[in-house]
Amino acid sequence: MKGHIRQRGRSSWAVVVDLSPDPATGKRRRKWYSVKGGKRAAQRELNRVLHELDEGNHVEPSRLTVGEYLDSWLEDHARHAVSAKTFERYAEIVRKHLIPALGARPIAKLAPIEVQAYYGKALAEGRRRAAGGLSAQTVKHHHRVFSQALRQAVRLQLLQRNPCDAVDPPRPVRREMQTLDYEQSAALLKAAEGGRSYLPILLALTTGMRRGEILGLRWRDVDLKHGVLSVAQTLEQTQDGLDFKAPKTPRSRRSIELTETTILALRTHRARQAEEKLRAGRAWHDHDLVCARELGEPMIPRDLTKAFQRLCRREGFMLRFHDLRHTHISHLLAEGTHPKIASERAGHASVAVTLDVYSHVIPGMQRDAADKVDAALRRALEE
Repeated sequence: MKGHIRQRGRSSWAVVVDLSPDPATGKRRRKWYSVKGGKRAAQRELNRVLHELDEGNHVEPSRLTVGEYLDSWLEDHARHAVSAKTFERYAEIVRKHLIPALGARPIAKLAPIEVQAYYGKALAEGRRRAAGGLSAQTVKHHHRVFSQALRQAVRLQLLQRNPCDAVDPPRPVRREMQTLDYEQSAALLKAAEGGRSYLPILLALTTGMRRGEILGLRWRDVDLKHGVLSVAQTLEQTQDGLDFKAPKTPRSRRSIELTETTILALRTHRARQAEEKLRAGRAWHDHDLVCARELGEPMIPRDLTKAFQRLCRREGFMLRFHDLRHTHISHLLAEGTHPKIASERAGHASVAVTLDVYSHVIPGMQRDAADKVDAALRRALEE
């Protein structure tokens, strides 16, 4: 490959690259690139383009804007690659934040410094309906979505490199995990007794299941004789309504051994639900759900969350429903359960996730293990 540079203005240069002749006509072919700056900058650009052409890595500059690309990425890729709920979150980030901030920029000219500037501005003044900035955790989510989208642009040869790879996203401050001790757990269960949220709360506290997993649980997935249940589907709420789907990861599809307290509560609940079904007659919607509304329809996840929050406010607890899951896993580890078993019960992707999220429990486990080893050694020495 050959090429040369040609001055076009006081601070503007043309980089001209000679390509191989057109195979159909034999005519000479050239590519022109505009460069702003001095002669040295133009020469560097020429050398870069020639090197990329020789190596086969050159990506032709595109007139496509960041906004146009992100719109097509959402519809042509993301919509078919993630769950409906995740897609809604991606679309919100892209259409309400990324496109208004960076959408007019040609994607081929997007630079890391522009991405970094966007993160800084989002942290300082990114809230749309009020003054102030977005949290570091939220901006990190923006980074993940943007990076994922631009990674696809590299694969499609719209970009040579992903600008997000050169940018450090903000580092969120880890939020202190809220958990209950056994006395608090008992008080919460007693306060919920008799209400429709009682069984979901009990299942979260004694199995560590996620809200969607609890609301998607069917009687066919529960074996009360052997005291085990299977997580086979989850209930998801999107703008289009409620939908049952497979668990989020292969590890989320799992079996969980039940406590005697939970088995007894499930037996009682099944008898009560059978009575509701009899009273409803033809009006009953048979989805085979363990946790259902008065006529058998799925419980609405947001309604369960609101009922739980009202209960917590009344009883003086500051909790999210998901904190019940944290409580169960923390109790397992504190009682000396091997982290691998706790990880399998929780449906985590790996034991490393469990150890990372619940590292606050590990120091106490280490102290207890050291004390046990010391006690055993002392007994041996005294013999």
